[in-house]
Amino acid sequence: MKNIMSSYNGWAHQYDNDINPTRDLDKTVTKEFLSKIDFFKVLELGCGSGKNTEWLIAKADSLIGLDFSKKMLDLARKKIISKKVTFINADLNGKWPVHNNSFDLATINLTLEHIEVLDHIFNSLFMKLSQGGKCFVCELHPKKQLEGSKAQFEKNGTDIVLDVFQHSEKDYIQSAEKAGFKLLTKQDWYSNEENLPRLISFLFEKPK
Repeated sequence: MKNIMSSYNGWAHQYDNDINPTRDLDKTVTKEFLSKIDFFKVLELGCGSGKNTEWLIAKADSLIGLDFSKKMLDLARKKIISKKVTFINADLNGKWPVHNNSFDLATINLTLEHIEVLDHIFNSLFMKLSQGGKCFVCELHPKKQLEGSKAQFEKNGTDIVLDVFQHSEKDYIQSAEKAGFKLLTKQDWYSNEENLPRLISFLFEKPK
C-alpha cells in the first residue's frame, strides 16, 4: 500500500493533465449515471484530485472526500473552494473518520483495484450509509485487467506502473451482498470503438 501511495503522490502534479482515457471515461460515466439520482450527503472514497468532486458538490448539500494521497488532496483543495466540502487524508483499509448512518450516497471510482480485500470496504460502507442509501462503484473492467491494463503514468521518461489487485464482477457483487447491500444495476462502459469494455459500474443499495 505504501508503494501505491507513493506513486499517487508522485503522479499528483500531472494527473489532471495526462492523457488518460480511463480517467476521462470515468468522469463522463459518473456524471451521466448519477445525474438520474437524488442525493444530498455524499461520501467520496478515493476522491483523488477532485475530478468527480466538482460535479458531485454542484448537486449535493455536503461531501466528505477520503484519500490516502496527501499530494492528491492538496490538488483537490486548491481546485475546489467550498464550505460544502471536507477532504480528509485516510487509508481506506483502516478505520474511516466519519460517522455511521450519515450519507445517502457513497462513490468509489478507480480505487478498488488498489484494495486487496473488498470485504472491509463494503462492510464499512454499509455502516456509513443511511437506510436506503446508495453506493456507486465504477472501476476498470475485469476484462481490461485480464488484458493487462493497469494504472500507470510516465515520469521523467520512465513508465511508473502501480500495484493492482484483480477483482471479478462476482467478487464485487458477492462482497457487497455479504455486507448487506442489494445490487440495483450493473453496466459495462466502452471508450470510443474498443472491443472490450473499459469500465464497469455497479449501483448498490442499503435496504430500508
